[in-house]
Amino acid sequence: MRVVDAHHHLWDPEIGEYPWMTGDFEPLRRRYDVTDLLPHLVANGVAATIVVQVRADLAETVDLLELASCTPEVVGVVGWVDLTSTDVAGQVDRLRGGIGGEHLVGLRHAVADESDPSWLLREDVDAAMREVAASGLTFDLEITSRELPAATTLVRRHADVRFVLDHGAKPPVAEGWSQRWADGVCTLAESPNVWCKLSGLVTEASWSEWRTADLQPYVDHLLGAFGVSRALFGSDWPVCELAAPYDQVVAAAVESLSALDDGDRRKIMYDNALNVYRPSRISLGEVHS
Repeated sequence: MRVVDAHHHLWDPEIGEYPWMTGDFEPLRRRYDVTDLLPHLVANGVAATIVVQVRADLAETVDLLELASCTPEVVGVVGWVDLTSTDVAGQVDRLRGGIGGEHLVGLRHAVADESDPSWLLREDVDAAMREVAASGLTFDLEITSRELPAATTLVRRHADVRFVLDHGAKPPVAEGWSQRWADGVCTLAESPNVWCKLSGLVTEASWSEWRTADLQPYVDHLLGAFGVSRALFGSDWPVCELAAPYDQVVAAAVESLSALDDGDRRKIMYDNALNVYRPSRISLGEVHS
């Protein structure tokens, strides 16, 4: 099976600030670059990837676009712009006009880190979403159960934007089933312009003791809510390394989808990422077999 990894990161703490890399996350405070990533892609049949921002910093997105311009495997960048600015369109234009700008496929903001659970409903953010719609970019929802109600209102207001829910809204796998999360996901999924990444679940489980069986109820619920045509695989590498190496994350994803037929598994592991992010290299036939 060919795979598109719709969610991974690359970073270098020597050139940017990552204040969350403390405590249990301290082991991630080192450089992760393409030379670290490529062996994992080869070993797991990953044909293409989408790299996702982790800093609220235009400079990081510029760097990732330049990287994509010379790395065939990285077919898309989900970057960052200041959504509270009155110049969202200008920021997007400048990114697209730079080296590798054609690989900008989406935007993201760490909404879960905002103190206001309704941050997505601010007037300036609402205006920014109109610019996102005009740009044709996706918007990744980096949220938890707390922000699901605001996200639901947002996606209904902006039915012309393709939204992607990162990490299934981070269900509390280690703590146990949350009906608040489950109901919120179902309500969000009622909007047909929202897709969902089956990613990041291993780090929501017990890092040292998780099994695929622990993830299965959450995968099943997300698939029940979004269906096989709006779910896509992401490794969340290198964050996943806190709980599992890249190979194990891919294997767990495939195992959790074992009840599906080959066509439905291909949608989740390959096709859907291309359909929602619409990377330029794919349209040129550079990855499709």
